Amino acid sequence: MNARHREQGWVGLIVILVALVIVGMLAQTLLKQYGLLPGDRAATTTAGPRGVGPTTPMNSDPTTTSPVPTNAIERARGLESSLQQQTQEMGQRIDAQTK
Repeated sequence: MNARHREQGWVGLIVILVALVIVGMLAQTLLKQYGLLPGDRAATTTAGPRGVGPTTPMNSDPTTTSPVPTNAIERARGLESSLQQQTQEMGQRIDAQTK
C-alpha cells in the first residue's frame, strides 16, 4: 500500500506536464496567427502581397491617402509623425494670430 501511495504524486506531475505542453502548443499557434511570433503564416492566410510592388504602380497624386501600414510599430511611427506635423502647423497658426 505504501508504494502505491508514493506513485500517485508522480502520476499527478505527469498529467500536469502533459496539460502544460498542450496549453503551450495552443498558445504558440494563437501567437503565430496574431503575428506576434515569426512563423509560417502562409498556411493560415491566403491573401496576396501588400504594398507597392512591381505590379502596383505608385500613385503620384499627393492628395490621395497613403496605404495603411500593417505593422503596429509602423502605425505608431506614422501617428507620431502626423501629430508632430499637426503640432507644427498649430504653432504656426498661433504665431500668425499673435503677430
